[in-house]
Amino acid sequence: MTTSLHSLLPWTAKPLIINGPMGGFAGGSLAAAVTSAGGMGFIGAVYDMAALDRELSNAASALSASPTFENSRTKEGLLPVGVGFLPFLVKLEDALPVIAKWKPHSVWLFAAREHADYATWAERIRPTTGGKTLLWIQTGSVSAGVEVARLARPDVLVLQGSDAGGHGFEKGAGIISLLPEAADALADAGFGDIPLVAAGGIADARGVAAALALGAQGVVMGTRFLASKEVMMPHPAYQEAVLEASDGGQSTVRTKLFDTLRGPNVWPELYDGRGVVTQTWRDHVSGMSLEEIRTLHKEAEGREDKGYGLKGRVTMWAGTGVGLVREVKGAGEIATEVREEARRVVEGLRTGL
Repeated sequence: MTTSLHSLLPWTAKPLIINGPMGGFAGGSLAAAVTSAGGMGFIGAVYDMAALDRELSNAASALSASPTFENSRTKEGLLPVGVGFLPFLVKLEDALPVIAKWKPHSVWLFAAREHADYATWAERIRPTTGGKTLLWIQTGSVSAGVEVARLARPDVLVLQGSDAGGHGFEKGAGIISLLPEAADALADAGFGDIPLVAAGGIADARGVAAALALGAQGVVMGTRFLASKEVMMPHPAYQEAVLEASDGGQSTVRTKLFDTLRGPNVWPELYDGRGVVTQTWRDHVSGMSLEEIRTLHKEAEGREDKGYGLKGRVTMWAGTGVGLVREVKGAGEIATEVREEARRVVEGLRTGL
């Protein structure tokens, strides 16, 4: 029998709304707002563990005002937010002291160079908090999901479809086929008890309802929270572009190009990234050399708008759901509204059958 994710996250409301741990965008304020609204908030870590420490402190301060948590902690003494790490980029020895200090409720791992690396992280993280912190691992294929389950035995598996913004498997499927096939394969392999959550292209209540029908116990939204008041934006022009973009399958593109604009691509071969179509992409398609593209990109970064915007040159990560994102709201408001509307959608389906 599949473990109830709600039982692992007792303060949450159903359906579970999760913000993606978007490195450089999802900070303590965003994570705390989502958690306070009955969701599961995550902070995205990149290189700087001192910056992560500050964001966890921000989350603790924000949660201290919540009547749900005593001194911003769960009854197990955990901080009720999660942290996302990129194992290929972050040294485990650097991450462990921050985990030990703050004891986040969950740690989300994504993009290890080898699947065996997840097992190494799992073995070191769990004793750090007395086995209390939940381990989430994100993957993007059926076979990888089964292998990760076998090697690391995560508490939660995040299945990311190819519509997702930011980085993911270069070869992948949409969540509509990925999630149910993975669920069947995991059950056949003896891992059917691991809760699954869906990510990739979900930006409103209809997507949440669809993910629940596919077997997800929770839904991750990234692009939708790019239009939240609490998100950390490098420039207002980025958020404006997210609101302006439409027809997400056409206005975004998956490519490795975006990872080469400042130098060699550091991401493992398995991954590429989805971002908004910019002048950089259009120049690439027209045959402009990478050297010239990099020169123009560097010049654009020095402008007042830092090169962001639909006619700009600097990468703006976003998924195909970007066309459903039309206004900026508080992260807690987004989580609550999407959850309540999803309930109405599901109820409407019941009465319509």
